[in-house]
Amino acid sequence: MNEQDTIKKIYTLKTIAVVGMSPKPERPSHYVALYLREHGYTIIPVNPGQTEIAGETCYPSLLEIPYKIDVVDVFRRPEHVLSIVKLAVKISAKALWLQDDVINEEAAEIAERAGLLVVMNDCMLRQHRQIKN
Repeated sequence: MNEQDTIKKIYTLKTIAVVGMSPKPERPSHYVALYLREHGYTIIPVNPGQTEIAGETCYPSLLEIPYKIDVVDVFRRPEHVLSIVKLAVKISAKALWLQDDVINEEAAEIAERAGLLVVMNDCMLRQHRQIKN
C-alpha cells in the first residue's frame, strides 16, 4: 500500500469515481476532481445529495453508475469507508484511493484481498504533481 509503483499503476487508470465530491469549489473533493479531469481523467461525482457537479452527472452511489469504474477515490470520513469499499469490490473497481486523513485499515485490507490497488491517507492531486515533476 502507498508504494510508488502502486501509485504509478493507479495513474494509468482513467475513470475515477469521486465519492463525496462536493459542489463547493473551495472543498478539496471538488478541486482535486477538477484537477484530475484537467489532466485527462474521466471523473464521476458520487454524492447522494446532488444530481450534477461541475457539469458532470452525479450519482447517489457507486452501484448507480452505468459504466465501468477504474478508481474509487474517497473523500468521506473513515467510518463510512467500509461500506464504500464493499461496493467498490462489488463493481469490480481496480483501485481504491483514500484521501488525506481517510484511514480505515479494515477497509484497505478488504480491498487488497479483493485484488484492488490501494492507497490510503494520501492526496491524488499532490502525488500526481510529484510524479509529473
